[in-house]
Amino acid sequence: MSDVVVRTETDLPDAEATRALGAALAGVLRAGDLVILTGDLGAGKTTLTQGLGAALGIRGQVASPTFIVAREHPPLPREDGSRGPALVHVDAYRLGGLGELDALDLDSSLDESVTVVEWGRGLAEALTDDRLEIDLERPRGTAASADGDDGDAAADDADVEADPGAGTRHATLRGVGPRWADVDLDALTAR
Repeated sequence: MSDVVVRTETDLPDAEATRALGAALAGVLRAGDLVILTGDLGAGKTTLTQGLGAALGIRGQVASPTFIVAREHPPLPREDGSRGPALVHVDAYRLGGLGELDALDLDSSLDESVTVVEWGRGLAEALTDDRLEIDLERPRGTAASADGDDGDAAADDADVEADPGAGTRHATLRGVGPRWADVDLDALTAR
């Protein structure tokens, strides 16, 4: 089992900042990399993957793969004729365990693709010892409850549910395994 070799944290004030983090990640990710995204509904997992996909130059729109489970986005040709890695985007939320993840046969495309697994904690780590784990936390309640003004947490949570894009997210990135020993994650989150 590999250990965390690099770690950083950052706040993401809006969806554009979340996409920008995904785009910055594209600069350090390469074929064979596994990214495990963890966070509540609406935390920004798919938004981050959209930024990553756009910066990788992949074909197709990145959307939540909830009902598809896994979607492969092949790379588009770059101006110089080369191609980057494909993006494999997986939603493990409805998977019943490691057996169902294995049935997706992700390890057959892992070497040629950047593989992003939403809801993958506890499952996707078995794919490789080297991985990037990203936890996204979304706010609970509005600014009023954070300041202690009204104390109605249920109403505040309803406000966040009504506007899932509202509020600053907090991202924790952990590089696990030797692949990440020389990657400066802090540089990705510096603004």
